[in-house]
Amino acid sequence: MGPIDAMNFAAFDLNLLRVFDALMRERSVTRAGEQVGLSQPAVSAALHRLRDLLGNRLFVRQANDMVPTPRAESLAPGVREALARLEALLADEAGFDPAAETRTFTLMGGDFFSTLLMPGLAERVARLAPRIALRFLDSARGDVERLLRDDAIDVALERPLDMLEWIAAERLFLSPFKLIVAASNPAVAGLDPEKPMPLDLFCALPWAIRSIDGSMTGLVDEALAKLDRQRRIAVAVPHFHALPALVAEGRLAAAVPAQFAASLGNDGRFLVLDPPFAIPAPEIRLYWHSRHGKSPAHRWFRTLVAELAAPLAATS
Repeated sequence: MGPIDAMNFAAFDLNLLRVFDALMRERSVTRAGEQVGLSQPAVSAALHRLRDLLGNRLFVRQANDMVPTPRAESLAPGVREALARLEALLADEAGFDPAAETRTFTLMGGDFFSTLLMPGLAERVARLAPRIALRFLDSARGDVERLLRDDAIDVALERPLDMLEWIAAERLFLSPFKLIVAASNPAVAGLDPEKPMPLDLFCALPWAIRSIDGSMTGLVDEALAKLDRQRRIAVAVPHFHALPALVAEGRLAAAVPAQFAASLGNDGRFLVLDPPFAIPAPEIRLYWHSRHGKSPAHRWFRTLVAELAAPLAATS
């Protein structure tokens, strides 16, 4: 009989499983404590109890990370699923009070959401649920499916993705492209901002693009290729927020989401134009793991994100 078989389940503290799950996701005692609302010493004590109960080290410290052992890796999916089932089972019976909730919600998306969505979301959460913390990860982290499966993120704001059936989604808004170029750029002198950029000028300008994987093409280039034309990519950066600075400093142009272009203001630095050809407007969706579908806390948070994202549709 192994250690887990001999365990006194009547006396077993389910909070130990919450600590284990948080450690698997965070790989850090401090961050795991923040996730479950415990101090670092309390998390360490819970880990010691788990090690004693299971007869395994579970996590080994390497530099600043807590690396799971093979035994921990084998336990993690079952523990995570069991906790989700318990949460769903109790969801309809337990009342949910945002003001009493202590946890961290993690979002992932394009970097421009950190300025367009997060300020309003942070203000609303601080007012309604002051003990809830927010964390935003850049979509450059990639692999939305794995991050949702492992509960490393709660929701993702992304373009349509080929997802498995256990991933739920809600459409938020369309995000068409606008073109930005420095108003001082002599190449655009005399252009009417109410008209699309001329195609020949579009192809002649050097471009800066946002590329999270280092590729030098994107949706714009795929649409342009249908006209048997091409443009010159001069600079690729991983963040949308770098593009206005690049454009303002030289002769570069950039294609950015309409919502991001609107956030740049009307201070005369940029000329914002429509593209001279049709580019499919990406649809931004909210993704989450379906095991959290009935969770009152998760449902409350998703509703909040969707409400605060709704005004972004007006600028598309």
